Amino acid sequence: KMAEKAHEGAFSEAEKAARAERRKIKEQHKKVVGWQEYALQRSSFVKFMMGHMEKAGCPVDPKEFFVVRHCAENVGGGFDAEASKQGGIVLCQNHIRDYEHAELTLTHELIHSFDHCRAYVDWSNCVHHACSEVRAANLSGDCSMFQEFNRGHMNFKGQGQECVRRRATLSVSMNPSCSAPGQAAAAVDTAFKRCYADTAPFDRAP
Repeated sequence: KMAEKAHEGAFSEAEKAARAERRKIKEQHKKVVGWQEYALQRSSFVKFMMGHMEKAGCPVDPKEFFVVRHCAENVGGGFDAEASKQGGIVLCQNHIRDYEHAELTLTHELIHSFDHCRAYVDWSNCVHHACSEVRAANLSGDCSMFQEFNRGHMNFKGQGQECVRRRATLSVSMNPSCSAPGQAAAAVDTAFKRCYADTAPFDRAP
């Protein structure tokens, strides 16, 4: 009987842990959905990009275009080119830290969406992918002085371009088609000059 009680106790503790984890996931989801909805209504960057998606001929239904879910990858979000004709954006509820992170991630991924809309992008082509990553890192605020300071990068001279190269190379290297040693960096080098100068739909880098 003591063994049975111990077994029941262990089961009870496991069930409590499972319930706590389910509750945590549900709360994460609700919180990130709230940040996403607030950004769609109030963020000047997100609203600007959504407006230019429509002008480019790719209006989207936010209820279908944006998805908040748990992600296995250690990223804040991503652009899914296969989700629909216009693609789709994922926010990773288990990696989004706060509203500012959600807004930055949405802006970054909307730049990929804009590129997908305005031009033929073969996401398995490393140079195509690198071009969009250079633009997203440059235009989303991902390489602002504030973001770089928080990452511990404080070499102010040339830091912006250095950050864009580093962030773009990291993102491209996660593409299975571009994961060979040196392949992502070479693609970023090839794309960098032209794509860093391309600030559409902004008049200049924000």
